[in-house]
Amino acid sequence: MPAQGGAFVVFPRLHIVTDALDVVRGAIGHGPVVIQVRVKSGDRDAYQLTVAALALCRAAGDALCLVDDRVGVALAAGADGVHVGADDLPVEAARRVLGPAAILGATCRNPSSARAAVAGGASYLGVGPVFATISKVGLPPPIGVDGLAAVVDAVPGTPVIAIAGITVARVAELPGHGVAAISAIAADPAGATVKFLGALAARGGVA
Repeated sequence: MPAQGGAFVVFPRLHIVTDALDVVRGAIGHGPVVIQVRVKSGDRDAYQLTVAALALCRAAGDALCLVDDRVGVALAAGADGVHVGADDLPVEAARRVLGPAAILGATCRNPSSARAAVAGGASYLGVGPVFATISKVGLPPPIGVDGLAAVVDAVPGTPVIAIAGITVARVAELPGHGVAAISAIAADPAGATVKFLGALAARGGVA
């Protein structure tokens, strides 16, 4: 899947969700990654962090920068795209605003919602929670590896990223294109990124 400008042939398999520029600095430069900026405070903070993160991603040359939830912030900052959750702007609406070239991710947890998101214009899916996590409160029960596999099978050709409770040790058992890391990468962004990329490479294919 190409990014804006056609820089990527294969969509990065490791997504790093963060609100810290230090994490971005540590995570880039080790191989293709997606940096997903997720800021819980206002749009101004989200915009400023996105602009700074985007500059680092562009300098690295092998990192994409997406914004969690905030379509307006992504457009204003010139980010590569947006990831929308189940309670955010509908996929179809986000696609209309972003246009056809931007990357658009959507959170799903079952085959029917996954098919609907792809039909609505999602470029990739973040699927979960696969495991229990403390990174975000109020999540529904984990779907497990079998639930993730059901979604992967339902949307052939669409990259599926496993989210929630993902550790390096669990990468080998997860079907789909890749994984998202949050708390597992925060303490040592560079070291954890290298380990995740290595585990994904060792796992093989990008189904």
